[in-house]
Amino acid sequence: MNGAREQRRNVGDAIFADEIGIEYAILGDYRLRSVYQPIFAPQGGMLVPVAVEALVLPYLAGEAVAPVDFFEKLPLDDRLYGETMCRALHLRNFCNLGVSDIDLFFNYNPQVNGDAGRGLAEIRLMAVHLGAIELDPGQLVCEITEQAAPDDAALASLVREMRRNGIRIAVDDFGVGHSTAERLALIEPDIVKLDGGWFGQLCRHPEAEQLFKPLVATLHARNVKVLVEGIETPHHLRVALEGSADLLQGFHLGKPALAGAFFDEGALEIEALLGGPAKILPFHAMHQRR
Repeated sequence: MNGAREQRRNVGDAIFADEIGIEYAILGDYRLRSVYQPIFAPQGGMLVPVAVEALVLPYLAGEAVAPVDFFEKLPLDDRLYGETMCRALHLRNFCNLGVSDIDLFFNYNPQVNGDAGRGLAEIRLMAVHLGAIELDPGQLVCEITEQAAPDDAALASLVREMRRNGIRIAVDDFGVGHSTAERLALIEPDIVKLDGGWFGQLCRHPEAEQLFKPLVATLHARNVKVLVEGIETPHHLRVALEGSADLLQGFHLGKPALAGAFFDEGALEIEALLGGPAKILPFHAMHQRR
């Protein structure tokens, strides 16, 4: 990962634009690109795209590699820089979707900051730059990797700073790790994102719908919206809908696509999704640009 430390002071120095204006980042031997996966809300008999989740797709020697492999190979001292770079890249590429009325979910791992002071400083710096890219903080939803969070006091201060800047909060990977009623009371999230692996296991149970409904009802009683990820089959979709989930995400509805891919704002018909094969909508298939 040669060169990462020299670039750390300003992530903007390592972000460039390609021939059509899509931005990418260089970190050592890797080229990083933004991909976005659609998130839907049920409205009547349709699923309407209301948001996207920003993810990173690293390339090494022109070949896409798993993000987890990229982050695991980052030296510890460079992980904050790498996370900050990815977040800046996603925020800057968001405008390339060509839509103005959807929200942007982005991931935030409090643990990489090392201490609460650095984490707060990073949040403030990000908020300052939102105006420069004409992005309304009200469109942003920060997915906090809750099981990787530091102590409760540090976590609470990070959440307060996000909210002070108008950013909503989602607890990611709910159902695994440290997800507890006490932590929910501490964070008071706007959205709880149910872990896709956990949800997939639940859906194998013959009474999945009956087991899922009380959980959603409990979260709704806290004025929390429920986002179910990992919707990969018609059965997953049926369980989520019958449980009154508010938001839905998964390969059965739409796969991640590179920034710059065409975004179709059209709604999806629920009946067709429940009865037909998996669809790659509303994004077209991923373009493997290098």
